[in-house]
Amino acid sequence: MEKKLKHLEMIQNVITRLANNSFSLKGWTVIFIAAVLGFAIKESDSNYIPLVLLPIFTFWGLDGYYLRQEKLFRALYGKVRKLDEQDITFEMDTSSVEDEVASWVSVCISRTILGFYGPIFIVILVLIFISMIRILK
Repeated sequence: MEKKLKHLEMIQNVITRLANNSFSLKGWTVIFIAAVLGFAIKESDSNYIPLVLLPIFTFWGLDGYYLRQEKLFRALYGKVRKLDEQDITFEMDTSSVEDEVASWVSVCISRTILGFYGPIFIVILVLIFISMIRILK
């Protein structure tokens, strides 16, 4: 039983790291957006606002990647949990559970990811729209 517990512990450590990466990305997203918007307001220049879109999509994609990897390792954890002690190989390859986890795109538009990045994206689009109206006046 010791081998199985050690293997499960290894997988759990990876899951924890991936969850921390996802949490950090969300923090960096908020910090970056606040910094750019703060700079745009300070300089009274709304041309900086669209610059936020590329990093938002980059952070969004990375967050989706980390969440998918976390789900893959959770599926691997479930698989290893059911193995007999003599079948434990300490394998960390998640390809055997790929079919059990949604695609990267599906994860990126899941409730948890879309619920965080969607409102941010909408607010940025509204700010761009408002700045365009001001320019046209």
